[in-house]
Amino acid sequence: MLVELRAENYAVIDHAIAALGPGLNLLTGETGAGKSILVDALALLMGGKASAEVVRHGAEKAVVACVFESTPGAEAILEENGIDSEGNDIILRREILSTGKGRVFVNNQPATVAVLKQLAPELALVHAQTETLSSFDHAQQRILLDRFAGVSTDAVAAAYAGWRAAQEKLNDLLEGEQDRLRMVDLWSYQRKEIEGAHLVAGEDEALETEKRVLGNAEKLYGAATGAFEQLYEGGASAEVALRAALRNVEELARYDNKFTEAVQQLGSARATVGDVAATLRDYAEGINASPERLAEIEDRLALLDRLKRKYGHTVAEVVAFGEDVARKLAEVEDRDEILKTLRAELEKAAKVYQKCASALTTERKTAAAKLAKQAETQINTLAMKVKFEVAVHAAASETEWTSAGWDSVECRISTNPGEPLKLLTEIASGGEMSRVMLALKVAVEESSAKARKANPTPRTLVFDEIDIGIGGRAAEAVGQKLKSLSRGQQVLCVTHLPQIASFADQHLVVEKRQADGRTRTQIRVLDDRARTHEVARMLSGAKVTETSLQHAAQMIAGSR
Repeated sequence: MLVELRAENYAVIDHAIAALGPGLNLLTGETGAGKSILVDALALLMGGKASAEVVRHGAEKAVVACVFESTPGAEAILEENGIDSEGNDIILRREILSTGKGRVFVNNQPATVAVLKQLAPELALVHAQTETLSSFDHAQQRILLDRFAGVSTDAVAAAYAGWRAAQEKLNDLLEGEQDRLRMVDLWSYQRKEIEGAHLVAGEDEALETEKRVLGNAEKLYGAATGAFEQLYEGGASAEVALRAALRNVEELARYDNKFTEAVQQLGSARATVGDVAATLRDYAEGINASPERLAEIEDRLALLDRLKRKYGHTVAEVVAFGEDVARKLAEVEDRDEILKTLRAELEKAAKVYQKCASALTTERKTAAAKLAKQAETQINTLAMKVKFEVAVHAAASETEWTSAGWDSVECRISTNPGEPLKLLTEIASGGEMSRVMLALKVAVEESSAKARKANPTPRTLVFDEIDIGIGGRAAEAVGQKLKSLSRGQQVLCVTHLPQIASFADQHLVVEKRQADGRTRTQIRVLDDRARTHEVARMLSGAKVTETSLQHAAQMIAGSR
């Protein structure tokens, strides 16, 4: 929901704030007061094109801003664009400099017009005199039809993702084939070099240890044998001393039990000394001071170092590199088989997509006939006599396949008997387009609750000059339709007709005043008394009479 709209130094507006509420919000006021300008300002905040001409005379820049209640979809868009959220609100601001340049802020963080355009479908759809036709493009028409029909595009989206993935995989192989063929000789050499080395992960570390031992064999042998003699073999060895001490302590233990534990401890120490001595003896006997083995190890380590410099930091990385090269060579060698498999996968994915898209087309065509009939009925109650059609065309080319199906949806209208049906962009005026949009929206909102749940539309709908060329009962019908539409989402409408103004849930009046030699615009939210007076002014003109006040009160009461 749109909570607040601000404009500063924008066209004829010096500073204006519109506080909006749920339901039907109506903007009224004298011609030229700036009602439609406010709608244009909101269109700018939805990503519309800006111009330096909108800057108020004498000002350096124009500023438009608004506050929307946030939605899960909008929050996801903010996260994708690296913009922090601001609680439950989304704050949009746009500055247009007199030089023509501009800046965009979302939640007081710098952003781009592209972000505003991404957010727009989640927040509002503006049907301004200058924006209606561009807003209601083929994509919007398709979304409206899907909402009416209650169809889901999840299945076709999943099928499209599968088809695109298969297509990209095949394209990658085909596009990289020439490069791969040029690399075959290099890959073959690399595989031969790595496989010929018969690498074992971690062997470089083991060889480095063995190299250190062989390089210091004499020192190690002397240390091991010396320690062995000191512990076990020498006349003054630790084992001899422990054996003698043990005999003496055993003699003590025969007469005093407190030495029993000491006997056990000495026996354990003697056994430990024996184990260590045996280890030292075996180590000394195993030392092989072979110059040939040392040279062999150094050659092997040199080979490993060369391979690591070329293919990885460790032997394990070199092995992995070799496996990757072998895989690439296998792909080249098995190219025909792989291409055959990928083409089969692509064909299968295409058939799945075609089946899902075809089913979706059938649903849309059935719904299009129903929507056209209901919309035509709705439009013809709004002072128009038209024939209306919703056409669904399935694309023949794969280049037109999308995650929403392959259908192009076009609304066509004939505003005069005997005239052929033409696209809305070719036949409808701004006011007619707004009424057509209103009728379409009402037709959709009156469809099933399932449709509303499956395809949510923007939370705020904005209509400008929807009452051009109508009056009387047709104007009352427009008011009733706006009221019906506002029960499901917020509606903001600019009107000149009291029959429509009487249906407002919240009535705002735009006024121009003279101050300090300049025209200033302000926006007021009307209470019940002021609202009756404004509807009476719309009925009788500049002079409000008691009769017009009574009539206005009756219209407002009747609208409820």
